[in-house]
Amino acid sequence: MAGHTQQPSGRGKPGPAPSPSPGPGPGPGASEPVTLKKEIGLVSACTIIIGNIIGSGIFISPKGVLEHSGSVGLALFIWVLGGGVTALGSLCYAELGVAIPKSGGDYAYVTEIFGGLAGFLLLWSAVLIMYPTSLAVISMTFSNYILQPVFPNCIPPAAASRVLSMACLMLLTWVNSSSVRWATRIQDIFTGGKLLALSLIIGMGFVQIFQGHFEELRPSNAFDFWMTPSVGHLALAFLQGSFAFSGWNFLNYVTEELVDPRKNLPRAIFISIPLVTFVYTFTNIAYFTAMSPQELLASNAVAVTFGEKLLGYFSWVMPVSVALSTFGGINGYLFTSSRLCFSGAREGHLPSLLAMIHVRRCTPIPALLVCYGATAVILLVGDTYTLINYVSFINYLCYGVTILGLLVLRWRRPALHRPIKLHLRAHGVWDRRHHHPHRGAHFLPGSVLEKQTKVCAQTHGVNDTLGAGAVFRGLPPGRPRGGGERPLPALPTALRGQALEDTMRHLWSLKQLFLFTCCLLRRCFGKKLFFLEKKSSHS
Repeated sequence: MAGHTQQPSGRGKPGPAPSPSPGPGPGPGASEPVTLKKEIGLVSACTIIIGNIIGSGIFISPKGVLEHSGSVGLALFIWVLGGGVTALGSLCYAELGVAIPKSGGDYAYVTEIFGGLAGFLLLWSAVLIMYPTSLAVISMTFSNYILQPVFPNCIPPAAASRVLSMACLMLLTWVNSSSVRWATRIQDIFTGGKLLALSLIIGMGFVQIFQGHFEELRPSNAFDFWMTPSVGHLALAFLQGSFAFSGWNFLNYVTEELVDPRKNLPRAIFISIPLVTFVYTFTNIAYFTAMSPQELLASNAVAVTFGEKLLGYFSWVMPVSVALSTFGGINGYLFTSSRLCFSGAREGHLPSLLAMIHVRRCTPIPALLVCYGATAVILLVGDTYTLINYVSFINYLCYGVTILGLLVLRWRRPALHRPIKLHLRAHGVWDRRHHHPHRGAHFLPGSVLEKQTKVCAQTHGVNDTLGAGAVFRGLPPGRPRGGGERPLPALPTALRGQALEDTMRHLWSLKQLFLFTCCLLRRCFGKKLFFLEKKSSHS
């Protein structure tokens, strides 16, 4: 027997809760509910945030930021700006996390505030696009740095990189399926390792500065533009930099497993985000003390080039350090994204199989395997920098909707207890003509999304981004108070058909793989998994 489910009772008559079915259980403790355990303390919470943020981004994004910004000084400013935006976003998420203490992060908050449709759209894009794409980028970076010493004079073969990436993902999926404690210990160890690697880079940068090697950082050289960046290039530079900061909200996905989340969630954010911003800024400064902009742009492995110029015989330390850093990042992404998948299935937005956890290990094995399968598909298509632009755009779209929900929640439930409250000038997003937060809220992100869609289309031709924009921008905003219908916005005619066709083709393929995986998992693991049914709410 796979487990038991509780029959939801009617809303009008809250009767007594049904007793568990008397089927066979795992042992003497079968009468106790099988739940996710609170095993994440403050230190592990900090390492989850730092470990998810510091992955592959700091080792591959500097090239993209510099390429689109056009100067060293502007590139460094974009890195500082990315840290500031991340800090503001993390404060908003801290308020939401303590006000709505549920696992699932963005999805849980959007579903609670805007309802099931908005939550499902965010969940679908996150499970099949955002997190598999991020995992694919990080795992490819891991394999490239591992293989770089084997192919010192050329780029490692794509097939070898993909095979090694798949093997790494498979190993960490097994670890996360076996034990939550193992997964968090791996995260703690590898987070310390990646901080040591970046500390080595920063320390060498300070040595270079003390020796007078900072020509590229002088104001006259730092703001010497070799090209005039357009608005589109600046947007792409910010997206490249923001990818390195992605993962700052991942602790919100495991709130139910966090010890005392009302205290430890904001504490972990306040410790982790400033530390990461400091490390990123000075790591980029260190890069420019050893490399010219032309050398950095010509390098496919920035940290390896940095090590070859300064470490000499010990240059092998850099690829090993980067590989360890990205290994920890993959582990963190798998750990948190599987909880999002689990949370969505528990709410009924994904197949119920994905809300099953192992009876003894208390790990969401089906959700982990689905995350692995979706990432494996993404690994087969796209290059690294195109994937970064793609996922960064969708990331910021979801962040914007979630932070908009913070304003709506304040308006709807002003008396809700909030241990943390960020002071925002919320009236800027209200529709002053109608004094209604929903319509003003829809107008603002919609118009911004439309402009960002056009920028991405004109500067980089990311058709899938256009498709994502069409999906979200095409939702009907409702009737205006004066009657009549608002016309639905449309993408440019020349781009709309191809964009939607590409997006729907990719989503259809992922959907078929998703459903096939669910059927296979039900057959293989049905007797060892336990379904956590969402408790019915009584009026």
